[in-house]
Amino acid sequence: MSLRMILRILGLLLMMFSLTMVPPILISLLYADGMWEAFAVAIAITVVTGAVMYLPNRHARKELRTRDGFLIAALFWSVLGLFGALPLMLTGDTALTLTDAVFESFSGLTTTGATVITGIEHLPKAVLYYRQQLQWLGGMGIVVLAVAILPTLGVGGMALYRTEIPGPLKDSKLTPRITETAKALWYIYATLTLTCMLAYMAAGMDWFDALGHSFSTVAIGGFSTYDASIGHFDSATIEMICVFFLLVSAVSFSLHFLAWRQRSITHYFQDPEARFLMLFLLGLTVITVISLWLTGTYGTERGLRHALFEVVSVATTAGFAVADFSTWPGALPFLLFVAAFVGGCSGSTGGGMKVIRIILILKQGMREVMRLIHPNAVITVKIGKVSVPDGIAQAVWGFFSAYVMLFFLMLVGVMATGVDQVTAWSSVGSALNNLGPALGEASAHYGELPVLAKWILVMAMLLGRLEIFTVLVLFTPAFWRK
Repeated sequence: MSLRMILRILGLLLMMFSLTMVPPILISLLYADGMWEAFAVAIAITVVTGAVMYLPNRHARKELRTRDGFLIAALFWSVLGLFGALPLMLTGDTALTLTDAVFESFSGLTTTGATVITGIEHLPKAVLYYRQQLQWLGGMGIVVLAVAILPTLGVGGMALYRTEIPGPLKDSKLTPRITETAKALWYIYATLTLTCMLAYMAAGMDWFDALGHSFSTVAIGGFSTYDASIGHFDSATIEMICVFFLLVSAVSFSLHFLAWRQRSITHYFQDPEARFLMLFLLGLTVITVISLWLTGTYGTERGLRHALFEVVSVATTAGFAVADFSTWPGALPFLLFVAAFVGGCSGSTGGGMKVIRIILILKQGMREVMRLIHPNAVITVKIGKVSVPDGIAQAVWGFFSAYVMLFFLMLVGVMATGVDQVTAWSSVGSALNNLGPALGEASAHYGELPVLAKWILVMAMLLGRLEIFTVLVLFTPAFWRK
């Protein structure tokens, strides 16, 4: 492991990240909100820090190993979240405390969508834009973007790519070269964002709201420019556009790549993971609609609208809202919240444990039942027509075990700060799944939670974004042995 090489890469990535603070300056100048100085100072601090890390180590040349990739990914997301908080701490009357700024920054970059801010629509335009942009950058991953650029600077990228792309089947590449893979992913991502923005504008949003909401929709983030989220517009057309692009973004981007390359959409219907997700959402929507109708919560049309939107928004871990689902009758709040643990497909911008892992856990459970009936039978687990190696099956159970243990530990930690049980378990689950909304005292916002609880949730967001093992591996003695 080369410390100089790691510092060189982190320095480069930080200097690249500073460029993302330029658009908020332009927005500030356009709307004359006076925030450009705060972003200019943040750029200067970020660039200088990056240069201090890069310049002394600029001649370091060494091929990255997987071990280096884990460390760089974890360090960069941690450092990025801290430096991303700078503008939020420097914005005068609307400035946040260190804890709240870091919480908001990590929430944006991890596409969690939890916020400590109230009166969002009254924030300066530059700050509103910056929050939305953080989610867009985090959606596909800053590291994947960097992988498309770093090879021109003499830095290999495969180790980084493997630590960043979500899901258990990480080694598959869309194109022979990792650079081309990263570029293909970002072309698709940018095209979906532009299409979503134009659709929102056609439905009645102004360009600023359309751009901001397209950022957070395609990223499955959930940040909005209004406290009432998508519900502010009270438009069935806007809601259905949001639902459509959330579904598209919750499907693996490798399927979008194949659709673009082969000019065919048949593989969407053939993919077991995509089919499971759609059937799961359909079943959950039917249950929710019937429950809302039978309890008289809404009329026919609004009940269908709200049920469909909230199911898709929560289950895909976006967290947009048109209604406060935490006040819905019976078990619906709990049912919708638990659906977020499934999340999006592997290789999508969604959070949660990922659909592919849920499928594998279910299939392995059925295999154990069949073994009770036929003890000597050799039963393989298949996804579609492909047999899943035992190594991947074991990794899924390992992930699930680590997930449950970490959830329990952080739940106890948050409760120890004085937070009630409902708020604690829902906020930890929301952070770990990169969802955003929670129940109890955090159903509206997280601003009233204790400082220590917020830092625990920041760690949960990071663990969820990097899928636990990328971070946990850094705490093992074997990782640091030569």
